[in-house]
This record gives sequence, C-alpha cells and structure tokens, in this order.
Amino acid sequence: MKKQKNTPSQLSQPSPRVAIAIMAAGKGTRLKSQLPKVLHEVGGKPLLSHVISAATRVVPASDVFVIVGHEADRVRAAVAPTGVNFVLQSEQRGTGHALMVARTPLSAYDHVIVLSGDAPQITPQTIAQLLNFHLDQDAAMTLLSAHLDTPTGYGRVIRKNPRSSKVSSEVQAIVEEKSATLAQKQIREINAGFYAFSVPQLFYHIEKLSTANPHAEYYLTDMAELLRKARQPVVTWKTENSAEVLGANTRAELALLDSQIRMRKCTELMAAGVSIFYPSTSVIDAEVAIAPDTVIEPFVQILGSTRIGRHCRIRSYSVIRDSEIADGVLIRNGSILDNAHVATNAIIGPYSHLRPGSNIGEAAHVGNFVETKKITLGKGSKANHLTYLGDAEIGAGVNIGAGTITCNYDGVHKHTTIIEDGVFIGSDSTLVAPVRVGKNAYVAAASCITEDVPEDALALGRSRQIVKENWAREKRAARQTK
Repeated sequence: MKKQKNTPSQLSQPSPRVAIAIMAAGKGTRLKSQLPKVLHEVGGKPLLSHVISAATRVVPASDVFVIVGHEADRVRAAVAPTGVNFVLQSEQRGTGHALMVARTPLSAYDHVIVLSGDAPQITPQTIAQLLNFHLDQDAAMTLLSAHLDTPTGYGRVIRKNPRSSKVSSEVQAIVEEKSATLAQKQIREINAGFYAFSVPQLFYHIEKLSTANPHAEYYLTDMAELLRKARQPVVTWKTENSAEVLGANTRAELALLDSQIRMRKCTELMAAGVSIFYPSTSVIDAEVAIAPDTVIEPFVQILGSTRIGRHCRIRSYSVIRDSEIADGVLIRNGSILDNAHVATNAIIGPYSHLRPGSNIGEAAHVGNFVETKKITLGKGSKANHLTYLGDAEIGAGVNIGAGTITCNYDGVHKHTTIIEDGVFIGSDSTLVAPVRVGKNAYVAAASCITEDVPEDALALGRSRQIVKENWAREKRAARQTK
C-alpha cells in the first residue's frame, strides 16, 4: 500500500490507519432465494468470500469490518474463518446507515475504504490504487468509477469542468438514473459504489444525511454533495476494468459473473503453463492450483482447494474436489475424487470413486468402478476392477482382485482391514473386518475371510465344489413328465 506523501517535517509521523468496510447486510430480493445474497456462489465460493479475499490482501483481516444484517448469523458463520470483524445493522436503512452503525469501530482509523459485498471481481490492486489516489489527493471522499457501454440503472459521475481540455478528478455531482437529464444519461462513467473516506470528515458530516427519498433511506452517495458544500475535496478514480465493479442482482447476472471468473481462472492457468482443452467447458474454482505441463481435457470439474502437480493428465468428465494430486498422475475418464490424496505416477480410473480419506500411493492403480473410502493404498498396489475398499490399510505391491469387498461396518461401528505388503487377494473375495492378512499371503478367489491370515499362507474361505453327474438332464426330464 502506498504511503501518503510527506514533507521533511512529517517524516517521523506514522502511516495512516486504514480500515475496510464491506457492505453485506442486504437481502437480494430479486434472486428469489432464502439464501442471503452475499452467500450465493460464483467461481466456487460465496460472493462475499471473494471480496474479503481481495480486502485482506490490502489490509490485515483485523482491519476489515463486514456489515451484516439479513440472516446475519448465517453470513457470520460462512466467513468467520477469515478472521474479519462483524458489525450488525439490525435494521437496514441504506448504505449511509450502515456506516452510521459502524461508527464506533471505524472511528479508530484515519481512512476507511467501503466495498460492496456482492462484487466478487474487485481486485486488491484496484482497492490499493483507490486508496493511494485518495491519499495523494488528500480527499475527504474518493469514488471508484468505471466506464460502461450500457450504464442503465447506475448513478452517473458528473465531473467538475467537464468541457475543459484537462479532465478533472473533482466530482461535481452523482446523479441517479431516475433523476438524470437526457444529456446526463448519455454519460458512460458510472459510480461503482466503492469509496474511500477520511474518517473524521465522514463522521463529522454523516449525521446530515437525509431520508427524503422514495425509499426513506440514508444514501452514502449523498455524502458527495454534503462534503462539497462543506468545501471538502470529493474526487473520483476510474478503473480501466469495468467488470470488476459489477455485482449480481439476478440469477442470470450470477451466471454471468461465474462464467467470467472461471474463464479468467482458466486464462491465468494457461498463462502459467497448464494446457486446458476447450476452457469454456471447464469448471475450475478460484482457489484451485495446478502446476505447469498438466493437461486438462474438456468437461472436467476441479473444485474447492484442489492442488494438482506437474505432468498430470485429467481426462474428460472427471470431478475433483478438495484433493491433492502429485506429479505425473493420470486421472482417467469419469473419475470422482473427494478429499483424496494421490501420490506420484499413480493411475486412477476410469470411473473410480475416491471418497474422503483415500490416500493412494506412488505408482498405485485404482481402476474401473473401484470405490475407496478412508484407506491407504501402498506403493505399486493395484485394485483395477469392481471393488470396494473402505477403512483399510493396504501395503505395497498388493494385488486386489476384481469384486473384492472389505466389510467394514457391523451396523454400529466401523472396523479396519489390514493387508500387508505383497499380498495377493483373489477375485470376489470378502474380507470381514477387523481382519489382518499377513505379508506375502494369498487369499483364494471367492473366499470369505473372517480370521487373520498369517504371512506367506494361503487362505481358502469357501465351500468345496460338489458335482452331481446328469443332474440337469434328470431335472429337465422330470419337468417334461409333469
């Protein structure tokens, strides 16, 4: 953050104390939802979380104040892990009123930046530039403005001396759409609803705000006129990226924001060396990290806080959430990974389901229609077909045959199956936990194992085969007689 300019006699003075206030009290009636507006998700996390993330890269979380109102407890719970502060606006009477109720904590600061909790594309860079301009201009109020080709519905920024050859940063007025003249409606520079204030000037004048308007609310935009009448400088700084000031009032606008955020994420990843085929088909959340030389095929979803290493390939229709994937991993088509860890050079899928707690070892294979939950699968071990492995500790070099099941649940408690290094489990085996299969042991196909198997042993848990000669022919003859 850029410091305020100092004269030689001021060099010993401390930097200004800066807070950020985020407006998050609204209901969002046009969304027709019981969920608070700021908790609707775009790019894989709530609108408000995006704004907090940007804010906390400019000032510490302890200097961020989220003003909550509608469904306040729900909003607090959703973003409490960020460490920000909360101010309750129990009665929502406008943006000006929101700062009135936050007066006590904000009065400890020299300047406050005001952000909208439903504008998820705002960047830390823009917030810092707004603040720096505000400090450089020694302003009482600084507006963030943007140029929109279709500004309908937004307040227009009227600059001082607009016909001058030199564009002034001073604001003459903010004119709302419904009050604008035809000439003013042609202006494309809009008030974005983001501000920086000198705290002493803000709270000295804020009580003069009036509710003489159709909604009987205190509007923060009216502070511009109040401060100008008091001969305090009101200026504007225009961002070149108009998309970052846009909010969402409808489901369609939410969808548009989501697509913009996800496309920007894909663009950032590709610029960093990730190959993404048909990025418009990819769903990649904002917090995902992918290393260079990994390939993402079409129609892949990578969600939450997933981390993917180098030289991986994620094939189409796979869904990966909150998982860690090391270098050189192949995820084949249609696989689902949820809170899983996959080590280097492992192969997953196609159509594998790795549920929470699955830890897949180096060069291990989890194949067609295999489901895992809360297991470790050791280095080089394989479970390639039609298998369920739950609550199991599986060593290195183990072969799990097709159709194997670990019976981990007795109706009340979960139990663990332990399969040591080098074990061969024949197809269609059932391992009834708690049970241990020792190192290098064999379990014959179609066995039901209910007792521990010593190392190097062969376990057969099936009935001896009985063959009755001519039984089928005699059965057919009996049916014909009847």
